[in-house]
Amino acid sequence: MLKKLFGLDKNENQQSTTEEAPTEETVFAVANGTLVPLEEVPDPTFSQKMIGDGAAIDPTDGQVVSPVAGEVLQVFPTKHAIGIRTNGGAELLIHIGLETVNMDGEGFTAHVKAGDHVEVGTLLVEYDLELVREKASSTLIPVVVTNHEDLGGIDVETSGTSEAGNTAHLTVKYKR
Repeated sequence: MLKKLFGLDKNENQQSTTEEAPTEETVFAVANGTLVPLEEVPDPTFSQKMIGDGAAIDPTDGQVVSPVAGEVLQVFPTKHAIGIRTNGGAELLIHIGLETVNMDGEGFTAHVKAGDHVEVGTLLVEYDLELVREKASSTLIPVVVTNHEDLGGIDVETSGTSEAGNTAHLTVKYKR
């Protein structure tokens, strides 16, 4: 799916699967807030898992951090969405709010760019949460694994509060 979204060849820069490759990776919360099942996101693209499986966060502030160690594949020009490939090979899409693309970057500040290597907790984007409440259809932040079909499975945590960079949100399992 990231190939479709970003025009990337999945084999480019893909980490090879060796004996040292992980059998699973934890995807931590991207924001402080409340964990939400993907099925409750009021957008069928996400709730029906059209672009991937995952979960969402109802944020309490305007900071989004990296949920994994990996490489930034793309920061959308409007700064409302970021693609990251984990060190193990899972491809994540972090989408800040719904219909935020229409804000054309207003209120968003990106702190990373494509090609940057990030660690869990690296600040990705700061944004004006109140402005998103005012101008977008939802403040929810879906986090989806876009290449889930290629993986061994995904376990999702969808209840409770989240602490950015510290709360386990997803566990990606690999076919190794």
